[in-house]
Amino acid sequence: MSQNLPPVDEARLAAEWEADREVLANLKRNGDVARIARPVDVSFRGSEQDFERVLIIASQFGFVELDREEDEDGDLFLFLECVQPVDEQSIRALTKKCLQIEILCGVEYDGWGCEAQAGGVH
Repeated sequence: MSQNLPPVDEARLAAEWEADREVLANLKRNGDVARIARPVDVSFRGSEQDFERVLIIASQFGFVELDREEDEDGDLFLFLECVQPVDEQSIRALTKKCLQIEILCGVEYDGWGCEAQAGGVH
């Protein structure tokens, strides 16, 4: 099944990129080797019904479900994971894909994270 992905608002993408650059800089300060593929988690805020649609679409891009949580305000979060490097190009593509999922599913993309990888590439 091929999903037609909607265009992303460039201002929103630029704002997310500013946050992404801070995360990448922090990883680099911790000795991260960006080209090493590793588990990267992303999160979305929404409803259980929305999350089912997110899972259908996101699974096409290699995401798997990690967890679902409710915060102290009652907001529901879905955590997904994929394995990829965290160089600038890879993270830009990840963020764009997550913003497209946000548009398609009526959820709110809440960012990404991963652990620094300082070992050699095998």
